[in-house]
Amino acid sequence: MSEFLADYGLFLAKTLTVIIGILLVLSGVGSLVARRREAREGHVEVKNLNRHLEEMQQDIEDEVLDEQHLKQLHKEQKKQEKQEAKERKKALKRGTEAEPERKRIFVLDFDGDLHASQVDWLREEISAVLTLARKEDEVVIRLESGGGLVHGYGLAASQLERIRKREIPLTICVDKVAASGGYMMACIGNKLIAAPFALVGSIGVVAQLPNFHRLLKKHDVDYEIFTAGEYKRTLTLFGENTDHGRKKFVEELEDTHGLFKEFVREYRPALDLDKVATGEVWFGRRALDMGLIDGLGTSDDYLFEACESADVYQVRYELKKGLQERLSELTVQAADRTINRLAQRLYNSRFWSR
Repeated sequence: MSEFLADYGLFLAKTLTVIIGILLVLSGVGSLVARRREAREGHVEVKNLNRHLEEMQQDIEDEVLDEQHLKQLHKEQKKQEKQEAKERKKALKRGTEAEPERKRIFVLDFDGDLHASQVDWLREEISAVLTLARKEDEVVIRLESGGGLVHGYGLAASQLERIRKREIPLTICVDKVAASGGYMMACIGNKLIAAPFALVGSIGVVAQLPNFHRLLKKHDVDYEIFTAGEYKRTLTLFGENTDHGRKKFVEELEDTHGLFKEFVREYRPALDLDKVATGEVWFGRRALDMGLIDGLGTSDDYLFEACESADVYQVRYELKKGLQERLSELTVQAADRTINRLAQRLYNSRFWSR
């Protein structure tokens, strides 16, 4: 029994050593990637969602339908395509103008964090779309965000304003949440659609910070702060806060809230802001009653229906993968294989057969 425990302990120690080593490598590589990510160039990738849906439909048909029904379906599809082509030719002969182009819908995704850090990708995607989009086209933003820092979401909202200023229809789809800064972005849409149980609203401002002054004072630690300007620093983490400073800080919060409400009023003038700008959130069904959104539905349904009458393209900005990032991916894959092998070896080892 003692030999078993010694062997098992040695094996476990080796396993933990390998895992810790892998984690250290991943941590080092990850930090290098994070420092150089912003400096790398990227490119815009475009995916035709119409074609994607057609491919999925064909895959389902190939699996579900028998050979006879499949042949009949393909025959009917070819017949329909020939008929549509013939009708287009007749229409062109009757008219003097060329056949109008189909409407194009450009789909962008924004998944917001505290800092709205994805705005760097969003600005590139919007710039790319604006080089081609016409007033008869449409931009759809699939938006998910619980809000965050004012300046980050202010910039993100300004990016969406670029679309509105060019009079290109903008539709915002919210499947899960668009609150606080997320709603600041969402309200810009000409049309705002949310899933029935998506969280919408939170038109409010919040700030909180701890204060360690009494703890430092208890241990005879002095903390000094020097400012030029009466309100350069209103509240502090380590110094003694005053009622005067607190009052000014609250005034700044109220001013920010006022700017938020003015911004929402500009794009949704029919809203009763006294009723909805309380910091509360509502589920989609209630948000529709409050006037915070224009309709209920998911982004999937909206785009599925759009594919019937328009050409729909997903636009995504991707960073070029540098050496460190490729190395990181290879390391993760190697770590995964190593851990799986070790787990299998442990499972099959003689320790479990004794």
